[in-house]
Amino acid sequence: MAILDYARAKEILESEFASVEAEAVAGVKPLLSSSLMQTFEQLFGSKTQAYREVLLGCVLVRILDPSLNLRLPYAKQGENAYNGRTLDERVVNPFLQTNKIPCSKGPYLSVFRRSITFASATGEGVKDRPGFEAFLSVLGALEKMPPVEARGLLNSLLHRFVDLRNAAHILLSRMNRISLRQCEGLIGALLTSPSGGRFPLFLIVSVFTALRDRYEINWKIEYQGINVSDQATGAGGDVTISMGDEIILAAEVTERVVDAAKVESVFNSKVSPNAINDYLFLTLKPAPSDALLQAKKYFAHGHEINFAEVLPWIVNCLSLAGGKGRSRFVEVLVGLLETPGVPVPVKLAWNKALAAVAETGN
Repeated sequence: MAILDYARAKEILESEFASVEAEAVAGVKPLLSSSLMQTFEQLFGSKTQAYREVLLGCVLVRILDPSLNLRLPYAKQGENAYNGRTLDERVVNPFLQTNKIPCSKGPYLSVFRRSITFASATGEGVKDRPGFEAFLSVLGALEKMPPVEARGLLNSLLHRFVDLRNAAHILLSRMNRISLRQCEGLIGALLTSPSGGRFPLFLIVSVFTALRDRYEINWKIEYQGINVSDQATGAGGDVTISMGDEIILAAEVTERVVDAAKVESVFNSKVSPNAINDYLFLTLKPAPSDALLQAKKYFAHGHEINFAEVLPWIVNCLSLAGGKGRSRFVEVLVGLLETPGVPVPVKLAWNKALAAVAETGN
């Protein structure tokens, strides 16, 4: 029996899953042949979760050691066999559990007779024969793949596991009281999590709303949806704050570097046409000098275009909001994360970040 590198298997799985989650947030779907897509539908439609879980283990085995026989998951079956049960207990099942993916509670091999081989004859003793045959069909294709192609199959398989998780309801964690220091750690973690721009925008909207509500300011706060063009809607920015008919501040929240050309474009398309006196770029990194010089040109014309880094700006605002304001900030942020269309990986990133912050105390 070959000894698998379980640490390497875990590393491969976690690395590929991080890529898949980022792709899922961005709306990227894997490319599958029509036949394989149909087989995946059968496999993930099966009530026997073990079939897709054992396939995940087989893909890892193929990547780790192509010389092994994928159909021999028991140690005593020969030199080219492997220990499927240990692979599941150490790698596959903990991975599925940690990432909140619906899965079996026990080892996936428990649904089979002991010392079975993954062959059609084995299907005579299983309850869900179509699901098992779907598993065998993908397994047959996997046996012919070199490790690099097996990595591609792993990507497609993990996308389906993400879809499976997305169909389940994810409860968002909450925190009634949060200190300023905890806020800084929470925001820092969220800004480094793939979200398709959602976290930066949601954080900014939540800060403005918390300040408005805490001090009962007569602000009307409007914000654009993700990937919605400001020009198409006539909005002054990603977030627009007004009092009556007057826009008192428009803010653009961006993860990209703002250069001089961007500043000029924003002035011509938004600031000048909407007579906006105060425009704020909220960025993840400091603005380059050419952007600052370009913004300075418009100051003489009565238009202030300023820049602020998101993390320190939010922390400073929340220091002004006080304890009640910070609680309101979390409440609004959770509400935004609960809106339809927010990907599950984004929600799980929130739960993970909040759990980490809660452990630090004050």
